[in-house]
Amino acid sequence: MAKKKKELTFTEKLRKIKKAGLEGSPDIRQKTENDPLMPLSERIEQILGIVKRLDKNSNKMIYFVMYDIENNKVRTQVAKYLIKKGCTRVQKSIFLANTNRAVYSEIKNDLKEVQECYENNDSILLVPVSTDEIKAMKIIGQNIDFDLILQNKNTLFF
Repeated sequence: MAKKKKELTFTEKLRKIKKAGLEGSPDIRQKTENDPLMPLSERIEQILGIVKRLDKNSNKMIYFVMYDIENNKVRTQVAKYLIKKGCTRVQKSIFLANTNRAVYSEIKNDLKEVQECYENNDSILLVPVSTDEIKAMKIIGQNIDFDLILQNKNTLFF
């Protein structure tokens, strides 16, 4: 009978990466194809799903997680961790989350531990936002009218 391997926690994985040595990571300017970004229209649909599910009286909160992490191994693990925690990828290093406050605290503590795990010049931001701010969000550079999708535009008849 095969022995089942215990799945490592996020911080245990990062400690193993640190122990193995971060110096062997590929060049940070190297494009990584193993982490494709969904088309913008699909990302917008995910954001709209979050906005539509919002319950003002719930214990949930909306926040962005943004990071600037030099090391490819660490950056990849952080992205996988955030996806596993239910965060929606908005851009390569920006995630939108709609979780309860306990998960927010868990993510914050785990990412803080990652930051302290190795010597770096990285930065990780967790930015809470309100539903009004999400609804007022604008997309620049794409041919998608986010206001129209969110039905934020008012029509005036004269």
